[in-house]
Parts: sequence; C-alpha cells; structure tokens
Amino acid sequence: MRHIIISIILLLSATCIQAQTNKEELVDLPETMQSDMDSLYWDWQSKNYIFADENCRMLPEGPKVSDSVYIDRLSRIPSIIEMPFNDIVKRYIEAYTGRLRNKVSFMLAAANFYMPMFEEALEAYDLPMELKYLPIIESALNPKALSRQRASGLWQFMLRTSQSYGLETNSLVEERFDPQKSTWAAVRYLKDLFNIYKDWNLVLAAYNCGPGNLNKAIRRAGGSTDYWEIYPFLPKETRGYVPGFIAANYVMTYYCEHGICPMESNLPAFSDTVHINKDLHLQQVANVCNIDIEQLRSLNPQYKKDFVPGNSKVYALCLPNNMATTFIEREDSIYAFEANKYLNKRRVVTVNDESKNTKGAKYHKIKNGDTLGGIAARYGVSVKQLRNLNGIKGNNIRAGKTIRIR
Repeated sequence: MRHIIISIILLLSATCIQAQTNKEELVDLPETMQSDMDSLYWDWQSKNYIFADENCRMLPEGPKVSDSVYIDRLSRIPSIIEMPFNDIVKRYIEAYTGRLRNKVSFMLAAANFYMPMFEEALEAYDLPMELKYLPIIESALNPKALSRQRASGLWQFMLRTSQSYGLETNSLVEERFDPQKSTWAAVRYLKDLFNIYKDWNLVLAAYNCGPGNLNKAIRRAGGSTDYWEIYPFLPKETRGYVPGFIAANYVMTYYCEHGICPMESNLPAFSDTVHINKDLHLQQVANVCNIDIEQLRSLNPQYKKDFVPGNSKVYALCLPNNMATTFIEREDSIYAFEANKYLNKRRVVTVNDESKNTKGAKYHKIKNGDTLGGIAARYGVSVKQLRNLNGIKGNNIRAGKTIRIR
C-alpha cells in the first residue's frame, strides 16, 4: 500500500515576524498554525529528504484575491461538508496563503505520501473525502506532533480517547505516532461522532473540543445545532477549527493560484511491511539491510526508543519499498547482529547476597550480661559488623537469641 511516514520541518522565516496587530489576528488560529517552528522538527533539508523544486519558483507573497473569487472557488470544491465563506474563513485562508505559505509548501510534499492512506480509510467507512485535510490543522502533517495539552500524532489524539479506539501507549510504543493505525482509529472516531450529531461541522467541533464541551455550547446557544450560531459559545481554540478546516481544503486545492510551490522529496513512494515477533532494534535492521536509520525512523515513528518489543506481541515494521524480501532473507542475521549491544536487557541476574549466604557462618547464643561490644571483642570483629549482619540499629540484644558473628 502506498504510504510513507515523514516528519515536517516548519520554517521560521522573516515573513513570520509580524507587528503586534498581526499577532493578535492569530489569536484563534489552531496551535499548529500559530507556531512558526515545530518543537519536534527534524532537519529534513540537511538530510536531503525534502528540498525545493528547482523548476518552480515560489513567490514571496501571493496575489490579492477578491471575496467573490474566494466564494466561487470554495463552491467548486467537490464536498459533502458545507464550506461557506465569511470574514473568519477569509482570515484563515489568508494566513495559509500569506505568512504560513512556507508551511503549506512542506505540507504539500508530505501530502503526496499521506493522502492515499487517509483516502483509503475514509473510503472504507464511507466518510467525506475532504476530511483527509483534517490533519493539516491538527498536526501540520507531523506524525510526532505533540500539543500543549499532550494530544499526539497526525490526528492529535488525547491519551484516553486513543486507548478507547485501540491505540497502544507504553514506554516503548506510541501508536498515536503510527500514521496507519492512528488514521484508522481517527476515522472510526469521526464515524461515531457523526452517528451522534448528524452534522459534519458539529462533528469537527466535537473532534477538537470533545462532545462534552460541544454539548455545553449547544445548550448555551439555546439548543441551536448550527455551528455558526454556537460559534461564540465554543472554546477559543475550537472557534477556529471549522474555519481552519475550510481554509485547509482551500489552500490544498488552490495553492498554485497563490504562487505556492510544493517541496520535492527523494523518499520512496511505497513501503513494505514485515511482522516482528522478537525484540528488535532499528539499528540492527539499518546495519544489516543497509538502510538509512533516519529513513527507518521516519517510517516507524511509533517506536519511541528505536526498539520493537516483539517478545511481548507481534508488531509491524515498515521498510522502504522492496526491502521486505531482503529482511526475510537476512532475518536471522538481523536479530543476531550485535544483540548484546542493542538487546541488553537481562532476563536473569545472579546476586551474591552475603547477608543470606550462611555457608561458613558463625553464630553466638546471647547469654545474660552479654553486650555487643563484649561479643565483638570476644570474636575479634567490630560492633558495626554485628549490627549490619543482624539488622541491629542500637545496642539492645536479648538473652536467648542467636546472633551471627560472620
């Protein structure tokens, strides 16, 4: 299946430095749109994975567009979800096509790999295809995105919600970072929300702020179920969610009209998957199969420590295209490669516990009048040794008890 996992570097450019009035315009934008540089960014340019298209010159700013043109273009997007135009939507479109145009350029490169995966899941559940652009506003297509509220991954799942949809999180594995599994979980969640609200704008709002907050906003709006009527009663972040979603659909459709060039990538367009049923380190695979470790990590962002805990259960490992056969042919060598270095968790540890080793031990039965000092002097040992061997904190000992000497 056509999919590849790629982390996106989000540029910090001079055009992102705005006057205070412009900063205030960004107040209600989603977190991924407000950040000029993702805190989790990987410098893909330095690794030559993503680079500018030499045949396309991106303009520093796009042309001015009238409201009537925006309205006409939005109406031409084939969608089930309503995409109306207003001043709020316009502000979001202009953010994407203006100060965030460098982000859009990177996201267009990532979209070439992610969109087929999203489309497959949406089609399987008979959901609107325009939802494939939801991760644009959720994570800027960064599979390892982490919000201030600890939402994670492309689809920004909170921990409890992700667990209810079968995603695993432990010290070694974070399936919210797994593009494949998180996508199918997100689509199931969206389907469940639609079965509740029967309106896609409300579904999007509930996805962002949770059904509880959405229901509260509906009550405050007098029971209205029109998103634009409950808009003032939604949490600040959620107010920008549907406008941001509309803007994402717009810019991913009409980027050319705004002089935005997609970045290019030399990552493979396809990947293979193998099943791992033993503990495995990604570096073992990289060394034996001659795969770049960074590329392997980008394909498997769910393995937080480069470690696949195959001994606990079967896990999937994504490999560059046509590498599954190589892996299978060299499987024994891969698992054996420097296993003592990469798989160094001991199953059994021998402990030389002298306090429990009674071989050759000597004991003394305490009599009336005995003291620790007297017993120590008699046997040529220290009082400290007697205390350590017998767990004695003070000097009190009782006649009739047995004390260990050595």
